[in-house]
Amino acid sequence: MRQIIIEPTENPKVMKFVTDYNLIPGSVELDRESDISEIPLAQELFNYPFVNRIFITANFIAVAKEDTVEWDHVSESLKNIIEDELLANPRIYLQKKKEMYQIYSEMTPNPAVMKFISSKMLMDGFIEVKSREEAEEVPLAKELYEAFDFVKEIYVSDNFVAVTRDGQFEWHEIMNQVRSFIAEFLQAGKAISNAEPHKHENPMLKIINREYTNDEQKISDILNEYVAPAVENDGGKISLIEYDQENKTARMLLQGACSGCPSSTATLKNGIQNILKQFVPELVENVEAVNG
Repeated sequence: MRQIIIEPTENPKVMKFVTDYNLIPGSVELDRESDISEIPLAQELFNYPFVNRIFITANFIAVAKEDTVEWDHVSESLKNIIEDELLANPRIYLQKKKEMYQIYSEMTPNPAVMKFISSKMLMDGFIEVKSREEAEEVPLAKELYEAFDFVKEIYVSDNFVAVTRDGQFEWHEIMNQVRSFIAEFLQAGKAISNAEPHKHENPMLKIINREYTNDEQKISDILNEYVAPAVENDGGKISLIEYDQENKTARMLLQGACSGCPSSTATLKNGIQNILKQFVPELVENVEAVNG
């Protein structure tokens, strides 16, 4: 509890409320025309119609009143208000709360990849870093590589970070360290990436520079509606990159947790291929995967 001492001044209209620490550097003088949107203490004091000026400096707050009231009747009330407000905002000005990030970990179908999910959005789009050399423009990835030599790849999208490990450790040995590191990085307000994220709606622009044919668009639409949501939920991304009309074969790009996943081939054969054959049997008989 802040200790406030009521101290009269030579001016009978002004009372000092002295605290046991320095409130602000410099000083501030406020009246009813001042902008007090960032000073909750002033807002509370000016709720009293007899308060016409406030002066704050060093370790005290001086309040000037109208002649309509006597200090004996109001000084204790003002003291209580000042004590409460200094408890909430010791430095007078509204303290903006840091954005809090809650991070939890989640396994993916790829045993080498752990997904670290944030309570807040991290970026609009996605960034994939597959080596230390690619991390220069992505501070989060760069610091992960520097902190942990078992980190192989990092994929950031929307509200999660998917980290791929090498074979040195199992995730149960290192998961909490990585989760804490990511949480502290985000809480510090550091930039996740200085490079522009790739947009979800155009994931293939760096791989192909053409519009989908009508057949490709049909296949892509089915992927986006029936397959992509589940894949993205597991920390990955899947996109159509090529369609061989003659052999009725669709080639897919796998990114994030899906890239290099031991179960990817089986998943494609048993799941995605069956879906495409069900919806567009005239177009697709086979599916092939390409790791991004």
